[in-house]
Amino acid sequence: MMMVYGMMPFMRQTLPYGELQQNIDYRWPTNNRFGLRPAAQYIGPGDEKITLSGELRPEITGGAISLMTVRLLADQGMAWPLIGGSGMIYGMYVIENISNTHSEFFPNGAASKIMFTLSLKRVDESLTSMFGDLNKQASGLISCVSNLPGQITSAIDSVKSAAGSIISSAGGLLG
Repeated sequence: MMMVYGMMPFMRQTLPYGELQQNIDYRWPTNNRFGLRPAAQYIGPGDEKITLSGELRPEITGGAISLMTVRLLADQGMAWPLIGGSGMIYGMYVIENISNTHSEFFPNGAASKIMFTLSLKRVDESLTSMFGDLNKQASGLISCVSNLPGQITSAIDSVKSAAGSIISSAGGLLG
C-alpha cells in the first residue's frame, strides 16, 4: 500500500499515483513603511496541499470504480486522515478537486488509459489537535486503572451478596 485516505487505499489495484506534490505555505503579512522596506511578521502556517496524480490502466490497475470511490469520499463533505504507506501521518484532509482524462478507448467505448489528479487540502490545526492531548488521555487511563481494584472488590462483594441471597432463598424452599 502506498497511502490511505480515509478508507481508500492507494495501491496498484486501486489508484496507484505516479507523483505526489506537497505544498506548504507560511503566512508573512507585511506593513508598508515610509522610506524602508515593508515590515514582515510571521503569523503561522498557511495552507497545506497535496496533489496526487497518476495513470490508470484498468486492465492492470484500478479504473473508473476506484475514481468513483474517491468521488464518494469527496461527496461526503468530510475530512479524512491521510496516512502514508510508511506510517507517516499527514493529517486530516479534504478533497478539493478530482480531475480525470480518459483516452485510448476499447471498441466498447471504455478507456484503456485514465489520467487522474486528486487535490487534497489539510484542514486540521496540527497533529496534536488531531489526536487530542495524549497526556490527558494517558492520565485518564491511569486513573481508570488505579480505580480498578476498588471496582473489582465492589463487584465481588455484590456477587457474594447475591449468591448469599439465592442460597438463603433456596434453603427456605427446601425447608
